[in-house]
Amino acid sequence: MSNAIARTQFVFPGQRDLYIGKVRDVYNIKDELLVMVTSDRISAFDVVLPRAIPYKGQVLNQIAAKFLDLTEDILPNWKIAVPDPMVTVGRRCEPFKVEMVIRGYLSGHAWREYKSGKRSICGIEMAEGMKENDKFPVPIITPTTKAAVGHDEDISKEEILRLGLVDAADYELLERYTQAIFQRGTEIAEKMGLILVDTKYEFGKVDGEIYLIDEIHTPDSSRYFYKEGYDSRQAKGEPQKQLSKEFVREWLMENGFHGKDGQVVPEMTDDFVNLISERYIELFENITGEKFQRSDVSNVPARVEGNINAFLEAYYR
Repeated sequence: MSNAIARTQFVFPGQRDLYIGKVRDVYNIKDELLVMVTSDRISAFDVVLPRAIPYKGQVLNQIAAKFLDLTEDILPNWKIAVPDPMVTVGRRCEPFKVEMVIRGYLSGHAWREYKSGKRSICGIEMAEGMKENDKFPVPIITPTTKAAVGHDEDISKEEILRLGLVDAADYELLERYTQAIFQRGTEIAEKMGLILVDTKYEFGKVDGEIYLIDEIHTPDSSRYFYKEGYDSRQAKGEPQKQLSKEFVREWLMENGFHGKDGQVVPEMTDDFVNLISERYIELFENITGEKFQRSDVSNVPARVEGNINAFLEAYYR
């Protein structure tokens, strides 16, 4: 498992600070650039699990970079360059304090809420008589607060505006962009024989302009079903075949872990860690239509650090 990077601790010229997120190590360079190293950490229920997953960081980084390029006609995004398979460098934006979650199907968190008896999520009404993984008549936007620590919380549009987290004009744009990007992702997934079930987007501002930031359409931020057999599985009440990290959450729940205080993460065996790695690579190949090229892992920290330094030297030359 030495191929996996759990954390970096580099020091770069012009570095202002280092933010360690659930998955990403983000270096602020001169308050102008963000160097985002996508580690091999994996989180579930907003808890970082104890084992890192080989190649996961590369998968996430390269999928996100591809989809940022494929949506840049809809709105500008933060990405400037990808100097390493696990690294994206981009503009430093002021992030909005909400994440825009959009759901095309009743799955995951929305299903768990529905199953508990709730028929409204984030102020959006859901019809009676729906089954897990049923398609919504139209995709619904269910925002969450952006928590620095702990759990993100569902929040309605009305609450966002009342609390002043986003002003009304910007929020209308965020909704419009969210719908447009989700539609683009849905069309691309369909061509690959997949269904984009739900996902989340983050946005920020630079000089008064809204930018798409962070990752998009990765297995950490999105859920995918295989299109083939979806209808028959729904008709029979069978689980959908999916590509996402929901199977990690399900494994945790089956082993008594729901992310609650005092609970201990069950032991992650080598076999399970490798299974997660293969599932991430499978999603990369299915959603991009490209063969995954395993990067050189003989000395990953040195490779990553060297590529970042080379980029920064050229950028500021």
